[in-house]
Amino acid sequence: MGHAQISEQKYTVAEYLEMEEKSEIRHEFYDGEIFAMAGTTMNHNDIVDNVRSLLKSVFVPKGCRVFSENIKVEAVPNFFYPYPDVIVTCAKDDVNGKYIVKHPSILVEILSRTSATYDRGFKLRMYKGIPSLQYYMLVSQNEFYVELFTRTEQKDIWTYQTFDQPSDIINFELLNFNITLSGIYENIIFIPDEEII
Repeated sequence: MGHAQISEQKYTVAEYLEMEEKSEIRHEFYDGEIFAMAGTTMNHNDIVDNVRSLLKSVFVPKGCRVFSENIKVEAVPNFFYPYPDVIVTCAKDDVNGKYIVKHPSILVEILSRTSATYDRGFKLRMYKGIPSLQYYMLVSQNEFYVELFTRTEQKDIWTYQTFDQPSDIINFELLNFNITLSGIYENIIFIPDEEII
């Protein structure tokens, strides 16, 4: 799972949600097991803020909501509840919701060296099963590099694009907007591996 399992005990979704309301740290739920989420780097936090700001400027005027890090998604009902780094939803139930987004349009994960395989593999498979999801974006925090998965009209077929130049423009055609790589990485200074503690 990429996180620390906190107990051998199996939980129901209801037990998990009740526990999470009272908890000071976040936990992801997977098939009855609960995993504590690790902390993040400053670059991770700044990139999340940049992405969220870019998406809010597009979607808030449309009556949608954009969340970051502390809101969970119902990726698989009664089975998998993760906390994506950024979520965009325009669904009425979500816009008026309280704790869980069930109909996201866009999900974003900021990659670390320890989470990259998990986010590109397991989470990608789980997220593709969300009927409302149109885009899944992966953002490196160690270099200019963004990966974008886009749903197509063909069942279970997604396109894949990569972007690695500051001047690159990421076009979200299905939702009629775009953002730049330079905007995502504004004020980010990449830290060499040996300096990351």
